[in-house]
Amino acid sequence: MLMAHPAVLTDLVAQYEALEALRAHEGVPEAQQRLDDVVRNLCVATGAPDVEAALVVARQQLREERARSGTLVAG
Repeated sequence: MLMAHPAVLTDLVAQYEALEALRAHEGVPEAQQRLDDVVRNLCVATGAPDVEAALVVARQQLREERARSGTLVAG
C-alpha cells in the first residue's frame, strides 16, 4: 500500500485543524474552499472515503511512523 510521506500528512492535518477552526469561529468564506481542498487531499493521501476516516488513518500512520523512527512527527 502506498503511504503519504509523514510530513505531508502532518501538514494536511494541521491545515485541516486550522481551517476548521477559522471557518467555525470566524465564518470566513474563503476558508471553506481551502478546507474543501485540504479534505480532498487528505482523503486521497490516506485512501479514505471521508474526512473523519482520513483523519483517523492519517493520525494512525503518524503514530506508527513515530514509533518506527523514534522521531517527533506531529499528529
